[in-house]
Amino acid sequence: MHILIVDDHAVVRQGYASLLRAMLPLVQVREAATGEEALVCVQEEIPQLVIMDFGLPGISGLETTRRLRQRLPQLRVLFFSMHDELPLVRQALDAGASGYLTKSSAPDVLIEAVRRILAGHAYIEQPLATQLACNPQQQDCADPRLQSMTQRELEIFLMLAKGTPSRVIAERLCISAKTVSNYLTLLKNKLQVSSHAELVHLAIDTGVMRVVM
Repeated sequence: MHILIVDDHAVVRQGYASLLRAMLPLVQVREAATGEEALVCVQEEIPQLVIMDFGLPGISGLETTRRLRQRLPQLRVLFFSMHDELPLVRQALDAGASGYLTKSSAPDVLIEAVRRILAGHAYIEQPLATQLACNPQQQDCADPRLQSMTQRELEIFLMLAKGTPSRVIAERLCISAKTVSNYLTLLKNKLQVSSHAELVHLAIDTGVMRVVM
């Protein structure tokens, strides 16, 4: 069995690679730090499963999944992400993912997800699955201002709304601080807001970001 882990944090990749090797007999785990590396790895050897982070530098996890699935429609992808917002979960599923977990999941949940997906089933973390089931007709990004956003714009919008500093966003996405500033200006214009507070309120009002009490 061959599994490819795609995550830009080496500690995360190595930790979960060790877990998979310990819990799944005969598994071979390969690692990639970017979407570009993942595309090369899959060209060299087709895995049974790709465990994909959402926010990769360069090509996003979402775009990487689309490209992999276009090339190999039978390939199974499990998103393993820090994001738990339903619009992003739905985007991952629409891109062809077979499952979605957040990085707050217990290790045994990851192993169970891997086993079920390899057996031909879908697997979505229970709280997310419940939310999706309770809102089957909910239209993500129904606000017309959000419908024209690219995946990268939505990702930066979400991080800004959560209060992530521009420096951290730049490091996370491997872009310059100036590029983040340019995105902020673009988003304010596109979303018709004039301040960071209005941007946060828009994220909450449209359901892109939840407020946890």
